[in-house]
Amino acid sequence: MLQSALSPRAWTGKPIVLVGLMGVGKSTVGRRLAARLKLPFVDADTEIETAAGMSVSEIFEKFGEPYFRDGERRVIARLVDGTPKVIATGGGAFVNDETRALILAQAIAVWLDASPRVLAERVRRRDTRPLLRGRDPHAVLSDLAAKRNPLYAQAPIRIASDQAPHETAVSAILKAIGL
Repeated sequence: MLQSALSPRAWTGKPIVLVGLMGVGKSTVGRRLAARLKLPFVDADTEIETAAGMSVSEIFEKFGEPYFRDGERRVIARLVDGTPKVIATGGGAFVNDETRALILAQAIAVWLDASPRVLAERVRRRDTRPLLRGRDPHAVLSDLAAKRNPLYAQAPIRIASDQAPHETAVSAILKAIGL
């Protein structure tokens, strides 16, 4: 499934920012998309960890989610600097009104979308997600999808990332931006 408000050949070199729920493949698809476009790839969570000197999980544990979201907002504002690159955001980044407005104004937002069932299967493989610790992944992801999908839907490009290989999503993004 591909939904795009952009016309063919619309990409002007703005940063491409991948948004969506945890486990949807933003980092993996982002790395592959950047390689295909011969652009730098930046993972916002990695940048946050570098700036803070600790992991996302440690930041959540020590300071809480609001503190993390504030740092995330500042890092994304620095990354969305007008230079061509591919940026993978954390699942909650696009939920922040200020961050979402910045991305929509200065980048091309691409919503990678998958069902909570598919995402729950993917995230069960690793115990690195603070919002899932000690909770049922399917229930948490269903709740997050209900709250966040209307916000993700503001992205001009929506790409399904269900059971297809990541290259399918990369090709769909390239088609959506006219390449």
